[in-house]
Amino acid sequence: MSVETPDMDELLRLVPTATYGDGLPDHAAGGRGGALHLSAVLPALSAAIGHPTPTKVHTDPKACQDALGLPSVTSAIVVLVDGLGYWNLAMRLGHAPYLRSLMNETVNQRPITTCAPSTTVAAMAAFGTGTCPGLTGMAGYTQLEPASHKLIQLIQFKDALAPKPANPHIPVPPMIDPHSLQQEETVFEKLAAQGVRVTSSGLPKFAGSPLTEAALRGTDYQPNVTPRDRVLAAARAARQPGLTYLYIRDADKVGHNYGWDSENWVATFEHIDAQLALLHRSAPAGTLIVIVADHGMVQTDPDGRVDIAAEPELAQGVELVGGEPRSLMLYASPGESAEAIAGRWRDRLGDTALVRTRERAFAGGLFGPVADRVKPMIGDVIVQAAGAATFVDSRTQSDKATRLPSVHGSQTMLEMDIPCLIDLV
Repeated sequence: MSVETPDMDELLRLVPTATYGDGLPDHAAGGRGGALHLSAVLPALSAAIGHPTPTKVHTDPKACQDALGLPSVTSAIVVLVDGLGYWNLAMRLGHAPYLRSLMNETVNQRPITTCAPSTTVAAMAAFGTGTCPGLTGMAGYTQLEPASHKLIQLIQFKDALAPKPANPHIPVPPMIDPHSLQQEETVFEKLAAQGVRVTSSGLPKFAGSPLTEAALRGTDYQPNVTPRDRVLAAARAARQPGLTYLYIRDADKVGHNYGWDSENWVATFEHIDAQLALLHRSAPAGTLIVIVADHGMVQTDPDGRVDIAAEPELAQGVELVGGEPRSLMLYASPGESAEAIAGRWRDRLGDTALVRTRERAFAGGLFGPVADRVKPMIGDVIVQAAGAATFVDSRTQSDKATRLPSVHGSQTMLEMDIPCLIDLV
């Protein structure tokens, strides 16, 4: 492994906003994204299996394939490991013999970038559609639903501020239909329409879930309870030409609960490496395996936690607080100025955050191209954390939610850089 890991101070600095498109970024000028972006992975794979499928931000899938270095094959498996950022991976390679072997290859010794915000709902939709949050309308863990003027939570598509039901066994129904919010056709749907086999292997509870329907619809979903069975199902599917998708969630789940540098996370990482090694051993010869993630993770600093509820100058003029602890979307009260809110936040936070009005964020390409229907969903002010800071609101969030040991969402190297590891079996 010859990749040199930057020190933590550098990993926690904010990086330039990534671009969308089919070209290579100008690394000498600090450029990021382009074809080296999570949104380019499925268009690139569509070209690799001989069915190039363009999207609104990646019109040349073959250019994406070439930029990412994917060989042409008849069958491919793409694995998305939730929360396994490139630098999180690089700092724990001693626990992962299979992944370490891949990282010894030159083609795998460069990260690609995820979308902003660097969080699951936004990244899954950007990945599945090959586009960006500005088109999918999935721009944060919670965001405004303009028709009701309420925050919705986009993992289960429910009203984040709704009271809990008296009977905990009664599920909270989705506030809006996932297809109505996320209207971009997925790459999976486009491939299936061409007669290409497209298979997903995942947990039974994710079959037909709101997030699956929004971001990843269009596959033949194969549910299995155990990790081993999910891996083997993906390997079996790859015996036929086409594309297979495998989702592994545990790195993110354990990271949120215990911290990404905890013993629990390391043990989980070892299990993930074993699953991926099993996939390599079980996949048919000639199968292309591509391993990516949706974001990295940051270990939080309890002393860097800012609670809006305890800071009157931050709460002033803010009606709703959406997003997540590393990437807030502030919705202004009627008649309040976004510039005035942004100014107060800049004065209070200094260099611990990048604070932009919605218009400046749009102009800077933070969400990629933005559809008119999506603009009202985005906060009037966007706040992205630097260092290990977090911004929470104890008025609406549980104590546990405000004190998660590892989080993500902002625009630092540690959160934005993700692997794109290539293994031709």
